[in-house]
Amino acid sequence: MNETFAHDVELDASGLNCPLPLLKAKMALNKMLSGQTLKVIATDAGSVRDFHTFARLAGHALLHEQADAGTYRYWLRKA
Repeated sequence: MNETFAHDVELDASGLNCPLPLLKAKMALNKMLSGQTLKVIATDAGSVRDFHTFARLAGHALLHEQADAGTYRYWLRKA
């Protein structure tokens, strides 16, 4: 099921392996304003654990996540 959630910036990290999706997301968030939402698309199964941990440690809100046939989508609101 592929729902659409509002976001300010979209990052396609498909085909990248850990830790690149997370590093690219971190770089994108650094350029964003507090309260903006980043949508990340990844194909690395390890990204599930990575994004949960990152959001908790960095104080960002993981608003939503989807997994669909090997594609993972995350919506993070910048702290």
